[in-house]
Amino acid sequence: MKQPNKAPRADRAAPKGTATPKRHKKTRVELDIEARERKRQKRHSGNRSGARTNVEGSNKKGQTETQEKDPRIGSKVPVPLVVDSKIKAKPTTKPVAKVEAKPRLTPEEELTKLENDERLDALLDRLDNDEVLSKEDQAYVDLTLDRIDALMEQLGIELGDDDEEKEEKQEDILKLLKSGNPKDAF
Repeated sequence: MKQPNKAPRADRAAPKGTATPKRHKKTRVELDIEARERKRQKRHSGNRSGARTNVEGSNKKGQTETQEKDPRIGSKVPVPLVVDSKIKAKPTTKPVAKVEAKPRLTPEEELTKLENDERLDALLDRLDNDEVLSKEDQAYVDLTLDRIDALMEQLGIELGDDDEEKEEKQEDILKLLKSGNPKDAF
């Protein structure tokens, strides 16, 4: 059995007689040179060193030939190093912010508001149930009760507890006198 000849095929588009050139495989040295060239091109993509502080050749298009102010140089206003008594400092006035004045409550209104406070009622119920309150809650209860006492004193209202205690003491004394025996009264 005869095997066919292995001759290179010619492309149909290419004219007969011209062979396709073989691709040349690059050596390691050539690849390294190309890599260095790519790296060099990438390295120069930013501004040159010192471009921000060196202002020497910054002629911009569209501007006149006037000297630009050096941004590194600050104000040229002289600063006095010694305070002279002749120069008086201008009083600084703070701008008054427009604060809406809250309508001031009368003592009666404030007292009714504090007596109807839901948070205070809940905390007092917890105290009645022998629960321990946090420091914040205890401080709130103390401040609110102190304010209620101050308002009641300002309005001339006395606590009803004092009157009841006086009446109870008088009743106890009357029972003692009526019975004649102090041990029976209690």
